[in-house]
Parts: sequence; C-alpha cells; structure tokens
Amino acid sequence: MKGVTGEFDVAGARAALAFFGSVEPERLSHGYLFTGSSGVGKKTFARRIAQSLLCETPKATLLGYCNHCAGCTLVHAGTHPDFVESQGVVRIGKEGGSAQHDEDLSSRDLVRELSLRGYRSDHRVVLLGDIEFATHEAANALLKFLEEPPAGVVVFLTTSAPGTLLATIRSRLLNIEFAPLTVREVEGILVRDGVPAESARLAAEISLGSVTRARSVLEGDESGVRSAAFTWFAEAMAGDVPDHGFLRLDDRSLTAGEKRAAVGEMIEVVRIAARDWAVLSLAGKEAPLLAPDQRPLLAKIPKRKPDETVALLSAVGEAEKLANTNVSAGLVVDYLRMQLAPRP
Repeated sequence: MKGVTGEFDVAGARAALAFFGSVEPERLSHGYLFTGSSGVGKKTFARRIAQSLLCETPKATLLGYCNHCAGCTLVHAGTHPDFVESQGVVRIGKEGGSAQHDEDLSSRDLVRELSLRGYRSDHRVVLLGDIEFATHEAANALLKFLEEPPAGVVVFLTTSAPGTLLATIRSRLLNIEFAPLTVREVEGILVRDGVPAESARLAAEISLGSVTRARSVLEGDESGVRSAAFTWFAEAMAGDVPDHGFLRLDDRSLTAGEKRAAVGEMIEVVRIAARDWAVLSLAGKEAPLLAPDQRPLLAKIPKRKPDETVALLSAVGEAEKLANTNVSAGLVVDYLRMQLAPRP
C-alpha cells in the first residue's frame, strides 16, 4: 500500500488496513491487541505502524513513511529511542533496570519506559510480540499502566492465543484480528525474500496462510510436522491413541505458551484435514482439496453419517478455541482426540 510519504509495505492485514487507514494520528488509542495465527503479519504490521508514527516527514495520513528521514533510519537500525520491542515472556522485573538495555524486558521496565515522554517524537511506541506473562503479578503490573496511560504512548500486543491474557488486559485494548494470508500473498513475500519462484509456490500452497510455516517448509522443518499432524488425525479418526511426540509437550525447555502454539498449529492442520475428509465423504473422491497431497491418506478414512460429520467439524472448532485459553496443551490434544474418535 502507498502512503502520502512513501510505502506501507504489508501483505494481507485487510481488517487492520481498513481500520488504521481511517484513523487520524491524534485519535489513536493507547493500546491495540493484534490476534491471529502465527506468521500472518501481526508483528510486521505493528512495526510499520510504529515507523509511520515515528517518521519525521510531514504527512496528512497515519499510514505511510518516507524511509529516508532520521526517524525511519533509526527504526530500521533498531535504535530509535521512542520504539521499544520485545517478544515472548514478560516477567515482573526488578526495581532497577531499563527496557532499552536489559536483555529481558519486564513489566516494571515497561511501566518505567512508558511513563517517559518521547525523545524525538510526540509518540512512544511499544511492541510486545507473541506476548506471554510469566505470572499474574507481571500482567497486573502492566494492567496498572493501561488503566491510566500517559499521552502519546501507543502499545501493540500480538498473540495467537488471546484467551491466555487476562480479561482485564484484553478489555483495555482494541482487538484487531489478522486473517491467514492467501497463497499468492505468502508466495509474494517469499519471492521478495529471494526464494526461487517454484519453491515459493510449493511452500505457500501448504503454508495454511502463514509465512512462518512456509519458511519452515523451506528449511525442511515444517513438512515433517505437517505430515505428522495428518497422520495423527487419521489415527484418531480410527479410534487409536496416536503419538503426539512431535509436539514436544514433555520438553521442559519449552514454555507453556510455546506448547500452546505448537498445539494450535497442529489443530490448524487438523482443521484442514477434517475439512478435506468431509469434502471427500460428501462430494466424492475427485472433489478439490486444500491439501491434495494428502488425498490417499484421507480417502482411507471411513465415511460417517452427515450429522456426525457436522458434529466433528464443530468439535475441531471448539478445540481450536480451547487451545487459545490457559487449558494445558496436553488436555487440548486429549480432548480433540476423543472428539475425533468414532462413536460406538
């Protein structure tokens, strides 16, 4: 998208573009929550908004930046004093320290940083990507700030599991949902990153709308996980107790949030598998599929009555919602397996 002073380089994000394209800078809220699957551009969009706000070239619209002024240069270099970015777990923190210099950003760091006025700009922008709070105390420390934010501060939180955040935090943020990218959008991003066109197309076709997943495919990591998830689905549909070791739920080096993310990604694959299986059952073996490479596997799964098929698809949706809460990842997997198993 072209802005008055330059580009606003994002793919997809149609709801976010429509919203921020109609907002004047002075009418921005103090906080936004970007939700959606991993790899659909939530953090990228937040960074582009930050650059738009911190660009020093005058413009009449919110979206857009020149890519040449000192503000844009500092954002690109990751050294702009009015832009703070952190990813992952946020802890309560110590009484001393600084978000600009500490390796691990804490809630107390954030409150201190957000209490300051901008150094170069009228705005201070904070991006908390893939946010997860280590404790309720850490979440409450940030909540106190959100209740009485100072002027000029804009906070962006991104998550693929909004249900894991305190309801009181969610209620103080404007929620904007990011839909999966189209195959063409994922392919275009990969090509711009230097991926050969044919490889980009193949990775995009099995990415389920996620650039993160497409890049994992190219690195040789995701194809195994995707295949394992389809196999898990087929075995669960047969009434077996399939192995879910590929999710690494017993790995103590992973946080609860990382395990929930892994299960969420598996459920995305299972949702595609269930949809394609239902299409084959109702429309015949030649029906077009979202995952055509899995046709032989899905075709072997016995058909079920129409009402059972509808109930199964609904159950996968419920499991997806459950994965976005604080319910343990293992329980979500068990719930989904039991819902897929054939009824006596």
